[in-house]
Amino acid sequence: MTGSDRTGHRTTVAGARPYAAPGSGGCDERDGGDDGVPTHRRVTPVPDYTTKALDAGTWPDFARLVEAHDGVWGGCWCMGFHPAGPGWGTSAELNRAEKEARVRAGDAHAALVYDGATCVGWCQFGVPDELPRIKNRKAYEAGLDDLPDWRITCFFIDKRHRRRGVAAAGLAGALEEIARLGGGTVESYPEDAEGRKVSASFLHNGTLAMFERAGFERTRRIGKSRWVVRTIVG
Repeated sequence: MTGSDRTGHRTTVAGARPYAAPGSGGCDERDGGDDGVPTHRRVTPVPDYTTKALDAGTWPDFARLVEAHDGVWGGCWCMGFHPAGPGWGTSAELNRAEKEARVRAGDAHAALVYDGATCVGWCQFGVPDELPRIKNRKAYEAGLDDLPDWRITCFFIDKRHRRRGVAAAGLAGALEEIARLGGGTVESYPEDAEGRKVSASFLHNGTLAMFERAGFERTRRIGKSRWVVRTIVG
């Protein structure tokens, strides 16, 4: 199995099963939960990457990546899924300040992906109250039976590292962090891109195929090609 030390670096214990890179045909182990949702067993990221939790210590690495991409999505600073604050839609500077305040208060979570010492991407996750502003929210709430313990809402990859498995490494890192924080039901809302060309702007939540390789199962559709997927992290 894998875990995290106090600095957020990933540590590996003998006997861990390696994460299967996208396109490899492999997948992590999974068991059926009591309600039929697959139980996720911890996986390790692809060998070329490591992951760390976003916190006060790793904030400078996160900030450098965002600044290198002009604030990400027009100065969003990955605030779009958080509750709307005074900076939302006002300025990138206020979004940055609000994001940093959330990180330092422990109210923003992500697994940062590193290539060597450089942060090259992230996978954002959190409890529903932390990330309420999901896409297709009206359709989602219309068919809602119960809220998950955690949701995964956003991936961002450095433009020089795209299509190299960074998103899959971030997903694996996020599931490890969720396990460290107590586990539970984890939900996300990826796009089904099978057999069609999809703009990167529609893939901020990752692809359905990537989540299914990681042990998630479809529960219902909330958009033309967007699905709710779930797994259980022990």
